[in-house]
Amino acid sequence: MSLLLVTGGRLLDPASGTDTVADLLVRDGVIVAVGPDAAGGADGADRLDASGCWVTPGLIDLHTHLREPGGEGAEDIATGSAAAVAGGYTAVAPMANTDPVADTAVVVELVLRRGREVGLVDLLPVASITRGLGGAELTPMGELARSDARVDFFSDDGIPLGDSLVMRRALQYASAFDVVLCNHSEDPVLTADAQMNEGATSSVLGLPGWPREAEEVMLARDLILAHGVGARLHVPHLTTAGGVDLVRRAKAAGTRVTAEVTPHHLTLDDTEVGAYDAVMKVNPPLRTRSDVDALRAALADGTIDAVATDHAPHGREAKRQPWEHAPCGMLGLETAFPLVHTELVRTGLLDPLTAVARFTTGPAAVRDTRGHGGPLTVGAPANLQVFDPEVSWTVDRARLRSRADNTPFHGRTLVGRTRHTVLRGRPTLRDGDPTPEVPDA
Repeated sequence: MSLLLVTGGRLLDPASGTDTVADLLVRDGVIVAVGPDAAGGADGADRLDASGCWVTPGLIDLHTHLREPGGEGAEDIATGSAAAVAGGYTAVAPMANTDPVADTAVVVELVLRRGREVGLVDLLPVASITRGLGGAELTPMGELARSDARVDFFSDDGIPLGDSLVMRRALQYASAFDVVLCNHSEDPVLTADAQMNEGATSSVLGLPGWPREAEEVMLARDLILAHGVGARLHVPHLTTAGGVDLVRRAKAAGTRVTAEVTPHHLTLDDTEVGAYDAVMKVNPPLRTRSDVDALRAALADGTIDAVATDHAPHGREAKRQPWEHAPCGMLGLETAFPLVHTELVRTGLLDPLTAVARFTTGPAAVRDTRGHGGPLTVGAPANLQVFDPEVSWTVDRARLRSRADNTPFHGRTLVGRTRHTVLRGRPTLRDGDPTPEVPDA
């Protein structure tokens, strides 16, 4: 029998609406007591001090690139998992654009098995919508949904599915199997040769612009198709005020749509590109400050359901190329919650319980997260984050757990950091250090 006692923390649990100081006792991975009397049965328990900290459900990331198989030079499941627990995550969803592509049960089960071997976070694999990300032949959704990985989320990620007939058929199949489709909102004809957001900054810098209409045209099409067939659609990395309005109106009309936003689109704008530092190159691009403000408001009012990192590691040399040759993507797992806390909670734009919800119950409403996201009540699995909301720290790319270092927040001081992470009652991060021992079962 294993016992864990988490003491003195402020329990923030959106699933039960709880915001109170309480102890929490865990036996064999399950919460058995919550409240001032929880310590009564804790003789011999391992103890985690949460004094002055928030105790939240473990965070869930709906959009992560772990690069394995095929891209281990930039990241693998072990290094990506270490980054995840350092950021308070207990579950992450690795995207399908690996090599080979995750379009068969063999590949998604390999990813799942490797995650279990590492033992730091639970992986919720994403499969591609089309074979080989080719945009034509659909993957076997039914087979993948029935596999050991129980795939219920499909995306070709950064490759937009432009053929409306293929997309409609995919949505029809998704509706039949009650799974979620996630299509990258971009009309590639409108973004040919684009390097950054189209606007005043792109004009000054002389970089070809990426119009907001490219996102909104594709998003509008997908919302219309999803509404027509009654399918579940998830919108990845929303970036424009117009896109926010489309999602808001679709929800009001009864469309089965959810949406996510990244930490970098909530906190950075296109003026950051001024130094031509390719670490700021991302797809979709950083938008204007008015777009940032619209995204923040939509996160607060629930139009946007979740914060998802789009954690996209790249090898050091790849991001040190000239802007036009460098790949898109930024790291996100270790800084996501501290960024939202620093920029949205401490400024009063989000209250603490709502902020936690966008990383926990919000993602859990999008797909089956298998016991992650709360509630933190008796009988529930003990997947937890202990977050210190007062500690200040400066992001140092050389000290990140990721194998890559392409963070746009290097040198920025943030307030708040994960102290402990717990997966089914087992600390996977203790006082900021990952603990990679793998359980027997």
